[in-house]
Amino acid sequence: MSSSNLKGFILAVVSSAFIGSSFIIKKKGLRRAGNNGTRASSGGYGYLLEPLWWIGMVTMVVGEISNFVAYIYAPAGLVTPLGALSIIVSAVLAHFILKEKLQKMGMLGCLLCIVGSVVIVLHAPEEQTLTSVQEIWDLAIQPAFLLYTASVIAVTLVLILYCSPRYGQTNILIYIGICSIIGSLTVMSIKAIGIAIKLTIEGTNQAIYFQTWIFAMVAVTCIITQLNYLNMALDTFNTAIVSPIYYAMFTSFTILASGIMFKDYSGQSASSIASELCGFITVLSGTAILHSTREPDLPLITDLYTPLSPKVSWYIQSNGEWKQKDEEGSNPNFITVLRQDYFK
Repeated sequence: MSSSNLKGFILAVVSSAFIGSSFIIKKKGLRRAGNNGTRASSGGYGYLLEPLWWIGMVTMVVGEISNFVAYIYAPAGLVTPLGALSIIVSAVLAHFILKEKLQKMGMLGCLLCIVGSVVIVLHAPEEQTLTSVQEIWDLAIQPAFLLYTASVIAVTLVLILYCSPRYGQTNILIYIGICSIIGSLTVMSIKAIGIAIKLTIEGTNQAIYFQTWIFAMVAVTCIITQLNYLNMALDTFNTAIVSPIYYAMFTSFTILASGIMFKDYSGQSASSIASELCGFITVLSGTAILHSTREPDLPLITDLYTPLSPKVSWYIQSNGEWKQKDEEGSNPNFITVLRQDYFK
Protein backbone atom coordinates (compact mmCIF):
# COMPACT_ATOMS: atom_id res chain seq x y z
CA MET A 1 0.00 0.00 0.00
CA SER A 2 1.34 3.43 -0.96
CA SER A 3 1.80 6.15 1.66
CA SER A 4 -1.05 8.13 0.08
CA ASN A 5 -3.45 5.19 0.33
CA LEU A 6 -2.30 4.54 3.91
CA LYS A 7 -3.21 8.10 4.93
CA GLY A 8 -6.59 7.70 3.28
CA PHE A 9 -7.12 4.36 5.06
CA ILE A 10 -6.37 5.77 8.54
CA LEU A 11 -8.61 8.78 7.96
CA ALA A 12 -11.41 6.52 6.68
CA VAL A 13 -11.24 4.34 9.82
CA VAL A 14 -11.41 7.42 12.09
CA SER A 15 -14.30 8.71 10.02
CA SER A 16 -16.22 5.45 10.41
CA ALA A 17 -15.88 5.56 14.20
CA PHE A 18 -17.36 9.06 14.40
CA ILE A 19 -20.09 8.49 11.81
CA GLY A 20 -21.17 5.19 13.38
CA SER A 21 -21.49 6.94 16.75
CA SER A 22 -23.43 9.82 15.22
CA PHE A 23 -26.20 7.47 14.04
CA ILE A 24 -26.90 6.45 17.61
CA ILE A 25 -26.68 9.94 19.10
CA LYS A 26 -28.94 11.42 16.42
CA LYS A 27 -31.41 8.55 16.84
CA LYS A 28 -31.75 9.31 20.55
CA GLY A 29 -32.21 12.99 19.72
CA LEU A 30 -34.90 12.18 17.18
CA ARG A 31 -36.71 10.00 19.71
CA ARG A 32 -36.71 12.78 22.28
CA ALA A 33 -37.93 15.32 19.73
CA GLY A 34 -40.65 12.91 18.56
CA ASN A 35 -41.94 12.54 22.11
CA ASN A 36 -42.38 16.30 22.40
CA GLY A 37 -43.80 17.14 18.98
CA THR A 38 -44.17 16.09 15.35
CA ARG A 39 -41.74 13.39 14.31
CA ALA A 40 -39.22 14.01 11.52
CA SER A 41 -40.79 11.22 9.48
CA SER A 42 -44.05 13.19 9.55
CA GLY A 43 -42.42 16.40 8.37
CA GLY A 44 -41.56 17.85 11.78
CA TYR A 45 -38.37 19.78 12.51
CA GLY A 46 -38.55 19.76 16.29
CA TYR A 47 -35.25 17.86 16.38
CA LEU A 48 -33.51 21.14 15.46
CA LEU A 49 -34.23 22.28 19.04
CA GLU A 50 -32.89 19.06 20.57
CA PRO A 51 -29.28 19.43 21.90
CA LEU A 52 -28.60 15.70 21.64
CA TRP A 53 -29.40 15.76 17.92
CA TRP A 54 -26.90 18.59 17.46
CA ILE A 55 -24.24 16.63 19.34
CA GLY A 56 -24.86 13.81 16.87
CA MET A 57 -24.57 16.30 14.02
CA VAL A 58 -21.22 17.59 15.32
CA THR A 59 -20.00 14.02 15.64
CA MET A 60 -21.10 13.31 12.08
CA VAL A 61 -19.43 16.50 10.81
CA VAL A 62 -16.12 15.46 12.40
CA GLY A 63 -16.45 12.07 10.76
CA GLU A 64 -17.35 13.58 7.41
CA ILE A 65 -14.37 15.96 7.58
CA SER A 66 -12.08 12.98 8.15
CA ASN A 67 -13.80 11.24 5.26
CA PHE A 68 -13.44 14.37 3.17
CA VAL A 69 -9.68 14.48 3.72
CA ALA A 70 -9.43 10.73 3.09
CA TYR A 71 -10.79 11.23 -0.43
CA ILE A 72 -7.91 13.63 -1.14
CA TYR A 73 -5.33 10.90 -0.53
CA ALA A 74 -7.10 7.72 -1.66
CA PRO A 75 -9.53 6.68 -4.41
CA ALA A 76 -13.24 6.32 -3.70
CA GLY A 77 -12.93 2.58 -4.30
CA LEU A 78 -10.83 2.36 -1.12
CA VAL A 79 -12.41 5.00 1.13
CA THR A 80 -16.10 4.37 0.53
CA PRO A 81 -16.21 0.59 1.26
CA LEU A 82 -14.47 1.22 4.59
CA GLY A 83 -17.71 2.85 5.65
CA ALA A 84 -18.70 -0.70 6.65
CA LEU A 85 -16.77 -0.12 9.86
CA SER A 86 -19.33 2.54 10.82
CA ILE A 87 -22.00 -0.17 10.62
CA ILE A 88 -20.12 -2.22 13.19
CA VAL A 89 -19.80 0.80 15.48
CA SER A 90 -23.48 1.69 15.16
CA ALA A 91 -24.61 -1.93 15.64
CA VAL A 92 -22.56 -2.37 18.82
CA LEU A 93 -23.59 0.99 20.28
CA ALA A 94 -27.24 0.37 19.38
CA HIS A 95 -27.05 -2.88 21.34
CA PHE A 96 -25.93 -1.09 24.51
CA ILE A 97 -27.53 2.35 24.18
CA LEU A 98 -30.71 1.89 22.14
CA LYS A 99 -31.33 -1.67 23.40
CA GLU A 100 -31.55 -2.93 19.81
CA LYS A 101 -30.33 -6.48 20.43
CA LEU A 102 -27.22 -7.70 18.58
CA GLN A 103 -27.35 -11.47 18.25
CA LYS A 104 -24.52 -13.94 17.67
CA MET A 105 -25.11 -14.04 13.93
CA GLY A 106 -24.88 -10.25 13.99
CA MET A 107 -21.38 -10.64 15.43
CA LEU A 108 -20.55 -12.88 12.49
CA GLY A 109 -21.81 -10.11 10.21
CA CYS A 110 -19.43 -7.68 11.91
CA LEU A 111 -16.55 -10.09 11.36
CA LEU A 112 -17.42 -10.45 7.66
CA CYS A 113 -17.44 -6.66 7.31
CA ILE A 114 -13.95 -6.48 8.77
CA VAL A 115 -12.60 -9.30 6.58
CA GLY A 116 -14.12 -7.79 3.45
CA SER A 117 -12.70 -4.37 4.31
CA VAL A 118 -9.20 -5.84 4.67
CA VAL A 119 -9.45 -7.49 1.25
CA ILE A 120 -10.61 -4.22 -0.31
CA VAL A 121 -7.73 -2.29 1.28
CA LEU A 122 -5.13 -4.78 0.05
CA HIS A 123 -6.35 -4.60 -3.57
CA ALA A 124 -7.41 -0.95 -3.80
CA PRO A 125 -6.40 1.01 -6.92
CA GLU A 126 -3.80 3.77 -6.68
CA GLU A 127 -4.91 7.40 -6.57
CA GLN A 128 -4.54 9.45 -9.75
CA THR A 129 -2.29 12.52 -9.78
CA LEU A 130 -4.34 15.57 -10.76
CA THR A 131 -2.75 19.00 -11.11
CA SER A 132 -5.78 21.31 -11.38
CA VAL A 133 -9.53 21.45 -10.82
CA GLN A 134 -9.89 21.94 -14.58
CA GLU A 135 -8.66 18.39 -15.11
CA ILE A 136 -11.38 17.15 -12.76
CA TRP A 137 -13.94 19.24 -14.64
CA ASP A 138 -12.87 17.60 -17.91
CA LEU A 139 -13.51 14.22 -16.28
CA ALA A 140 -16.92 15.41 -15.05
CA ILE A 141 -18.12 16.51 -18.50
CA GLN A 142 -17.31 13.23 -20.20
CA PRO A 143 -20.40 11.91 -22.04
CA ALA A 144 -20.52 8.78 -19.87
CA PHE A 145 -20.52 10.72 -16.61
CA LEU A 146 -22.97 13.32 -17.94
CA LEU A 147 -25.33 10.45 -18.76
CA TYR A 148 -24.88 9.07 -15.25
CA THR A 149 -25.57 12.50 -13.71
CA ALA A 150 -28.73 12.98 -15.79
CA SER A 151 -29.95 9.53 -14.74
CA VAL A 152 -29.31 10.32 -11.06
CA ILE A 153 -31.27 13.57 -11.25
CA ALA A 154 -34.19 11.93 -13.05
CA VAL A 155 -34.44 8.98 -10.64
CA THR A 156 -34.11 11.27 -7.60
CA LEU A 157 -36.93 13.53 -8.78
CA VAL A 158 -39.21 10.52 -9.29
CA LEU A 159 -38.40 9.22 -5.80
CA ILE A 160 -38.93 12.62 -4.14
CA LEU A 161 -42.01 13.81 -6.00
CA TYR A 162 -43.90 10.55 -6.58
CA CYS A 163 -42.62 7.68 -4.44
CA SER A 164 -41.77 9.46 -1.18
CA PRO A 165 -45.28 10.83 -0.42
CA ARG A 166 -46.90 7.48 -1.23
CA TYR A 167 -44.48 4.80 -0.05
CA GLY A 168 -41.84 6.55 2.08
CA GLN A 169 -43.35 5.46 5.41
CA THR A 170 -43.53 1.78 4.45
CA ASN A 171 -40.66 1.17 2.01
CA ILE A 172 -37.20 1.81 3.40
CA LEU A 173 -35.63 1.89 -0.06
CA ILE A 174 -37.33 5.21 -0.90
CA TYR A 175 -35.60 7.44 1.66
CA ILE A 176 -32.32 5.53 1.57
CA GLY A 177 -32.40 5.39 -2.23
CA ILE A 178 -32.56 9.18 -2.39
CA CYS A 179 -29.64 9.48 0.06
CA SER A 180 -27.53 6.91 -1.76
CA ILE A 181 -28.05 8.08 -5.33
CA ILE A 182 -27.49 11.73 -4.47
CA GLY A 183 -24.58 10.69 -2.26
CA SER A 184 -22.61 9.41 -5.22
CA LEU A 185 -22.59 12.92 -6.70
CA THR A 186 -21.72 14.33 -3.27
CA VAL A 187 -18.59 12.19 -3.12
CA MET A 188 -17.46 13.20 -6.59
CA SER A 189 -17.94 16.89 -5.76
CA ILE A 190 -16.27 16.55 -2.36
CA LYS A 191 -13.29 14.81 -3.92
CA ALA A 192 -12.94 17.63 -6.47
CA ILE A 193 -13.15 20.28 -3.72
CA GLY A 194 -10.63 18.40 -1.57
CA ILE A 195 -8.12 18.20 -4.40
CA ALA A 196 -8.67 21.91 -5.13
CA ILE A 197 -7.98 22.79 -1.47
CA LYS A 198 -4.89 20.61 -1.42
CA LEU A 199 -3.51 22.22 -4.59
CA THR A 200 -4.30 25.70 -3.24
CA ILE A 201 -2.41 24.97 -0.01
CA GLU A 202 0.53 23.75 -2.09
CA GLY A 203 0.64 27.11 -3.87
CA THR A 204 -1.59 26.70 -6.92
CA ASN A 205 -4.74 28.75 -6.30
CA GLN A 206 -7.81 26.89 -7.54
CA ALA A 207 -10.39 29.38 -6.25
CA ILE A 208 -9.96 31.46 -9.38
CA TYR A 209 -11.64 28.79 -11.49
CA PHE A 210 -15.45 28.81 -11.72
CA GLN A 211 -15.43 25.00 -11.79
CA THR A 212 -14.36 24.94 -8.13
CA TRP A 213 -17.45 26.89 -7.10
CA ILE A 214 -19.76 24.73 -9.21
CA PHE A 215 -18.43 21.64 -7.43
CA ALA A 216 -18.98 23.44 -4.10
CA MET A 217 -22.62 24.32 -4.91
CA VAL A 218 -23.35 20.77 -6.05
CA ALA A 219 -21.82 19.38 -2.85
CA VAL A 220 -23.84 21.69 -0.57
CA THR A 221 -27.11 20.92 -2.38
CA CYS A 222 -26.53 17.18 -2.29
CA ILE A 223 -25.47 17.16 1.37
CA ILE A 224 -28.60 19.05 2.48
CA THR A 225 -30.80 16.63 0.54
CA GLN A 226 -28.99 13.63 2.01
CA LEU A 227 -29.30 14.85 5.59
CA ASN A 228 -33.00 15.56 5.24
CA TYR A 229 -33.93 12.13 3.91
CA LEU A 230 -31.45 10.33 6.16
CA ASN A 231 -33.18 11.90 9.17
CA MET A 232 -36.53 10.70 7.84
CA ALA A 233 -35.16 7.18 7.33
CA LEU A 234 -33.67 7.06 10.84
CA ASP A 235 -36.88 8.32 12.41
CA THR A 236 -39.05 5.83 10.53
CA PHE A 237 -37.02 2.62 10.56
CA ASN A 238 -34.73 0.68 12.87
CA THR A 239 -31.12 1.91 12.96
CA ALA A 240 -29.85 -1.62 12.38
CA ILE A 241 -31.81 -1.71 9.12
CA VAL A 242 -31.00 1.81 7.94
CA SER A 243 -27.23 1.57 8.44
CA PRO A 244 -26.44 -1.58 6.38
CA ILE A 245 -28.86 -0.82 3.55
CA TYR A 246 -27.64 2.76 3.32
CA TYR A 247 -24.05 1.53 3.27
CA ALA A 248 -24.67 -1.06 0.58
CA MET A 249 -26.54 1.30 -1.75
CA PHE A 250 -24.36 4.34 -1.11
CA THR A 251 -21.13 2.38 -1.63
CA SER A 252 -22.39 0.71 -4.80
CA PHE A 253 -23.44 3.98 -6.43
CA THR A 254 -20.26 5.76 -5.32
CA ILE A 255 -17.98 3.08 -6.71
CA LEU A 256 -19.96 3.17 -9.96
CA ALA A 257 -19.75 6.96 -10.20
CA SER A 258 -16.04 6.99 -9.38
CA GLY A 259 -15.34 4.24 -11.88
CA ILE A 260 -17.10 6.23 -14.60
CA MET A 261 -15.62 9.64 -13.74
CA PHE A 262 -12.09 8.86 -12.56
CA LYS A 263 -11.63 5.49 -14.29
CA ASP A 264 -10.23 4.04 -11.06
CA TYR A 265 -9.90 0.52 -12.40
CA SER A 266 -8.46 1.22 -15.85
CA GLY A 267 -4.89 0.34 -14.78
CA GLN A 268 -5.66 -2.66 -12.57
CA SER A 269 -5.32 -6.33 -13.38
CA ALA A 270 -8.34 -8.54 -13.64
CA SER A 271 -7.29 -10.45 -10.50
CA SER A 272 -7.11 -7.25 -8.42
CA ILE A 273 -10.52 -6.11 -9.61
CA ALA A 274 -11.97 -9.56 -8.89
CA SER A 275 -10.40 -9.58 -5.42
CA GLU A 276 -11.82 -6.16 -4.58
CA LEU A 277 -15.23 -7.24 -5.88
CA CYS A 278 -15.09 -10.34 -3.65
CA GLY A 279 -14.16 -8.12 -0.71
CA PHE A 280 -17.10 -5.86 -1.41
CA ILE A 281 -19.48 -8.85 -1.69
CA THR A 282 -18.12 -10.14 1.63
CA VAL A 283 -18.89 -6.79 3.24
CA LEU A 284 -22.38 -6.79 1.73
CA SER A 285 -22.92 -10.29 3.11
CA GLY A 286 -21.91 -9.06 6.54
CA THR A 287 -24.32 -6.13 6.36
CA ALA A 288 -27.11 -8.47 5.22
CA ILE A 289 -26.51 -10.73 8.23
CA LEU A 290 -26.53 -7.73 10.55
CA HIS A 291 -29.83 -6.65 9.03
CA SER A 292 -31.47 -10.06 9.24
CA THR A 293 -30.52 -10.75 12.86
CA ARG A 294 -31.66 -7.47 14.44
CA GLU A 295 -35.04 -6.80 15.96
CA PRO A 296 -37.32 -4.23 14.24
CA ASP A 297 -38.54 -1.11 16.02
CA LEU A 298 -41.83 -1.37 17.87
CA PRO A 299 -44.45 1.07 16.59
CA LEU A 300 -44.81 4.22 18.68
CA ILE A 301 -48.25 5.16 20.06
CA THR A 302 -48.51 8.91 19.55
CA ASP A 303 -52.06 9.47 20.88
CA LEU A 304 -55.00 7.78 22.55
CA TYR A 305 -56.67 7.09 19.24
CA THR A 306 -53.84 5.04 17.75
CA PRO A 307 -55.26 1.54 17.23
CA LEU A 308 -53.47 -1.39 18.79
CA SER A 309 -52.39 -4.35 16.68
CA PRO A 310 -55.05 -7.07 17.12
CA LYS A 311 -54.12 -10.51 18.43
CA VAL A 312 -55.79 -13.85 17.90
CA SER A 313 -55.00 -16.56 20.46
CA TRP A 314 -55.61 -20.24 19.89
CA TYR A 315 -54.96 -23.28 22.05
CA ILE A 316 -53.93 -26.68 20.88
CA GLN A 317 -55.13 -29.55 23.03
CA SER A 318 -53.25 -32.76 23.64
CA ASN A 319 -55.55 -34.56 21.20
CA GLY A 320 -54.61 -32.12 18.40
CA GLU A 321 -57.87 -30.14 18.40
CA TRP A 322 -57.87 -26.32 18.13
CA LYS A 323 -59.85 -24.12 20.48
CA GLN A 324 -60.15 -20.32 20.52
CA LYS A 325 -59.15 -18.50 23.73
CA ASP A 326 -61.96 -17.64 26.13
CA GLU A 327 -62.06 -14.51 28.29
CA GLU A 328 -61.20 -16.21 31.61
CA GLY A 329 -57.59 -16.83 30.61
CA SER A 330 -55.51 -19.73 29.45
CA ASN A 331 -55.79 -23.26 30.67
CA PRO A 332 -52.46 -24.71 31.81
CA ASN A 333 -53.09 -27.78 29.67
CA PHE A 334 -53.08 -25.68 26.49
CA ILE A 335 -50.30 -24.17 24.36
CA THR A 336 -50.88 -20.55 23.35
CA VAL A 337 -50.22 -19.48 19.76
CA LEU A 338 -50.21 -15.72 19.14
CA ARG A 339 -50.53 -14.18 15.70
CA GLN A 340 -50.13 -10.38 15.80
CA ASP A 341 -50.11 -10.11 12.04
CA TYR A 342 -53.37 -12.03 11.62
CA PHE A 343 -55.31 -9.03 10.35
CA LYS A 344 -52.48 -7.53 8.24
